[in-house]
Amino acid sequence: MNKKRNVYLDMKSIEDARSILFERFRHSTMPSEMVDVVNAKGRVLSAPAIAAISSPNFHAAAMDGIALDAHVSFGASEESPKILVPGENAFWINTGHVLPEGCNAVIMIEHLNIVDEQQVQIEAPAFPWQYVRKMGEDIVATELLFPRDHEINAYAMGALLSGGIFQVAVYQRPRVLIIPTGNELKQWRDITPDTMTPGDVIESNATVLGGLCQDFGADFDIHPMLEDTLEGIQSAVDQAAGSGEDDQSPYDMICIIGGSSAGSMDFAKPVISNLGEVFVHGVTMMPGKPVMFGKVGHIPVFGIPGYPVSAIVAFEQFAGPLLARMQKKPVQAEPVVSVTPARNMSSKLGQEEFLRVKIGSVDGRLIASGLPRGSGSITTLTEADGIIRIPRHSEGINADESATAHLLRPKSVIEDTVVIIGSHDNTLDLLADQVRRTPARQGTGQISISSSHVGSLGGLMAIKRGTCHMAGAHLLDPEDGTYNISYIRKYLEGEKLIVINLVMREQGLILPKGNPKNIRGIEDLANKDVQFMNRQAGSGTRILTDYKLKAAGMSPNDVSGYTDEEYTHMSVAASVMSGRADAGMGILAAARALNLDFLPVVTEEYDLVIPDRFFQTDKIQVLIETINSSGFKKRVEQLGGYSTTHTGEAMYQNV
Repeated sequence: MNKKRNVYLDMKSIEDARSILFERFRHSTMPSEMVDVVNAKGRVLSAPAIAAISSPNFHAAAMDGIALDAHVSFGASEESPKILVPGENAFWINTGHVLPEGCNAVIMIEHLNIVDEQQVQIEAPAFPWQYVRKMGEDIVATELLFPRDHEINAYAMGALLSGGIFQVAVYQRPRVLIIPTGNELKQWRDITPDTMTPGDVIESNATVLGGLCQDFGADFDIHPMLEDTLEGIQSAVDQAAGSGEDDQSPYDMICIIGGSSAGSMDFAKPVISNLGEVFVHGVTMMPGKPVMFGKVGHIPVFGIPGYPVSAIVAFEQFAGPLLARMQKKPVQAEPVVSVTPARNMSSKLGQEEFLRVKIGSVDGRLIASGLPRGSGSITTLTEADGIIRIPRHSEGINADESATAHLLRPKSVIEDTVVIIGSHDNTLDLLADQVRRTPARQGTGQISISSSHVGSLGGLMAIKRGTCHMAGAHLLDPEDGTYNISYIRKYLEGEKLIVINLVMREQGLILPKGNPKNIRGIEDLANKDVQFMNRQAGSGTRILTDYKLKAAGMSPNDVSGYTDEEYTHMSVAASVMSGRADAGMGILAAARALNLDFLPVVTEEYDLVIPDRFFQTDKIQVLIETINSSGFKKRVEQLGGYSTTHTGEAMYQNV
């Protein structure tokens, strides 16, 4: 077995790699086929479409009324009206009907004075071809409707049918074979959450890439999953590429998922090298750096990275555009907007970074908040409103400078988004769902929530910088036991604010099921065999932890893992569940969500701090209405560890 490690010796920029790709496969245009027009949406014409008939193919009435020869009406006026006799010198007609022979005008029924069943009076003349759709007004037979390489949309389908074209010549849809590889992969059909064991990974990339193939106008097949062996993967690619005697293949592209990196069990490169030629291995972009492509026979073969976000970025930058190019299909560019980062966004020199961001409109500015950068976190794409591409020669973007974001959602949706920055709480997820059930006010669309978790103090600083609509906070004042007010007075002096309680919640120690270390209180964190998971500096939970340690006569140095940090309660709970930590400070709802034990420490106040200038806006009022609804409160109570006694109440205001 070949266990030699791959090394990126000659990484290319995105632009250079794409130039190589398009040059190497410049002749890879799909053959033509005939399809019915009614099934041709999204296809690209491989031959010009020429009208077979005119539209309309007769003179047609454009209004309901009387059809006549315009000359019959000449001389009619209010002082000297004319009488028309239906059936003799005029004819009743409906919109769209054929104009009777000898007629060249229509008088609208609203302009007729009906004397009796036999006579109609007119007080103004008609002019020739008045209210008539003349033959060929829209389309003339033999007219070129669309040239070759035109993409057919719904409007074009209507024009083709109107022109008597019922079948068109289009480029065939490319067919892609997707080959998932990896010893750890499990098919969703073969596993349940209860039967998964450590190391199992549910294979999802093939489904995602299949959907992307369809987005780029291609069809796809998914090969049965293969283990990480050179022989097995090479055999599958060899067979799919039609390397046999007749050199025929049903596929126009092959994508090997996984095995494109530099590990000893990554076989995409030797497979392509053994069967054909590798053109590029490694691109200066993040995520997606390990992407590779080459050719086996005449077929392009891609090595797609195994991490989900890397796989998506690699496909969208290279495989997808090639599929579109093979069928002369234009690639639609995402709309771009200018955004202001909520915080500094650092980046590595030498690699173009695709940074996923949430975006909201605050004080007329579009504010972008970075999402986690892990290439294995597909939720950073499902939650993203846009992508900021940081050039490879840049070390990042400062919070005071503008950046360009490629939108993944319509700008109208972003304008109706409430931006919440601050402390994390599980009820924010409930609120984000519940607000979708609250009717929008006139002048606004469907309200949505974008929440970023940077800690309570981070939320107050975001208000100070004007980068959010509200902040989630639960900052304990150790001197008097109150929440948030002293911090607001200290950090947001002069800011007109309203503080609305979202929930009261149980905060305490999250412990493994069964509490194997027999932890009974904060004091037990001093045991050196107890590994603790902390929250980040500036979070309300971190302040609470420090307060409780001090009250117990302890210092941070007494706690193993004090410097280990997570940014959400659920991440702390996941650390405990996975065995990374024996305890972590968090909320009861997070412990219950993962079926963990919980040791109560305090009931605390979690509030939303809202600048007054936003409070009366429609979208914030919709949110307040949702918070006060019985439906939201009921769902919160069902989580456990929460009280809604003060939910929706103003806890403080200085307006």
